[in-house]
This record gives sequence, C-alpha cells and structure tokens, in this order.
Amino acid sequence: MRLLVVEDHAPLSELLQQHLQRYGFVVDVAPSGAAALQLIAHTHYDAWIVDLGLPDMDGLQLLEGIASRPPCIILSARDAIASRIAGLNAGADDYMLKPVDMQELEARLRAIWRRTSQQTAMLSRGNLSFIPASLQAAVGQQPLDLPRREAMLLEALLRSSPRTVIKDYLEDALYTNHEAVTSNAIEALVSRLRRKLKIAGATIRVDTVRGIGYRLVTDA
Repeated sequence: MRLLVVEDHAPLSELLQQHLQRYGFVVDVAPSGAAALQLIAHTHYDAWIVDLGLPDMDGLQLLEGIASRPPCIILSARDAIASRIAGLNAGADDYMLKPVDMQELEARLRAIWRRTSQQTAMLSRGNLSFIPASLQAAVGQQPLDLPRREAMLLEALLRSSPRTVIKDYLEDALYTNHEAVTSNAIEALVSRLRRKLKIAGATIRVDTVRGIGYRLVTDA
C-alpha cells in the first residue's frame, strides 16, 4: 500500500513515515499542498494522510480541488465538530485528531485498504498461499519467512498472475521517491524470493520476461 503523507511539521511527518514503513507501507511525504500536487501528478497512491493546516493552503482545498483521488484520512489538531464534519463532507474517509496513536492510524489505514481495494482474504497459486493483510506466506502448511519487501513483491506478482508485472511498476510500488534505488535492486529482490520459493518446494517460480519484468509460472 503506497501512501502520501501531506504534513508540514517535519518531526511528525518523519515519525509517520518511519512507523508506517516499518509495518509494510511505502510512504512519501509532502510538506505543502503544492508539493503534494507535484507528487500526485506523477505517482499513484492507495491512500493519503492530510493535515489541514498546510503552509500554502488549507487541507480541505487540496481535497476539494482534486476530482479523482484515493481514500484519505485527515490528521488535524482541529477538534471542533464543525471541522470534522467539514473534513468528511470534503471527501475524507476518516478524521483523526493529533496527537495520533500510531497503531490506531495503522489499523484505520488497513481498514480503508480492505474496503476500497476489494482485497481478498487470501491469494494462492500452486501450493503457495499468501495473506495480504499480514504479509504472511506459506508453502503448503510450512510458513515462508519473507522480509517486508520480498513479501510485497510476491503480493504484486500474485495479484497480477499470470500477467507480467513491469519492472518500473515494481520499483514504484516497493520504494519511496526519496530512497536511492540501485539499478539491480529489483533483480536482487527477485533472486532472493526465487531462491526461497525453490528451497521451500513451491510449485510456482518467478520467471523473467526479458526487457519487460517478471511473472509467476507454475511448474509442470
């Protein structure tokens, strides 16, 4: 799940980014409405977290000015009922007050993701099963130990299977705009995932479509 945090208070935005990335989200940060609009123009986001008190515009203006947008949680110190109603009427899916409890925010994000993406409880192919909500994979009854990015890679491949997933899409989905991504980062992830699937006895494997990307195939 790729998130955009629109928050001008640097310590808070850094805290949000670090916490959410630790629990499997890919997070970009915009310190102003203008910066958010630049990122939105070039990047797909599954959800936004938006502060109302931005330095260049009110957060409500940002929400109301975009016709097609992903689900949004407003994160604000404005605790008046009128402010909450205005935020929800502007199109926000949820409204949380500062200071925010990180675990509650994470839970609300996952609830939004389940509602809006029509996420299935389990993905499977061959003898491999995967639970998106917890990023847990298993081959048969044997759990498969995957770090966060390898699990996210597997999910992207399972969701697209049997279609090919373009390498550039994987880079966008697995890394934030501020992370330095080496030219062989995706290849290294694929190599590690491929090896673990083979050792575990999975009946599927990751196939390279040269010059395009990767796909899951079932062994005969």
